[in-house]
Amino acid sequence: SVPFLIRLFPIVLTKFVFLNFLAFPFFVDLRQPELLLNNTVSLYLATEPGVTVGIWHTVPGSRGAEAQGKDQRWYEEALADAHPVIIYLHGNGGTR
Repeated sequence: SVPFLIRLFPIVLTKFVFLNFLAFPFFVDLRQPELLLNNTVSLYLATEPGVTVGIWHTVPGSRGAEAQGKDQRWYEEALADAHPVIIYLHGNGGTR
């Protein structure tokens, strides 16, 4: 009966393949990445009216000691130095 249901309702397959209705990890506030990862801060960018994109900025381990106890302004200034920036885009239904 499962193949018949998938043939009849193909959206069911995408829901179970991508699990975009599930927020993971459970019971974790992703707005505070410093609780999960060292040397990380959450920034928000307004891309257009009514749309805000949240990003995490993590400095490399070589700058970890320097980043201890710094505020958001320091992390924003760290983006402007000569080190390369790697952008990784990810999300799921619970966090997009």
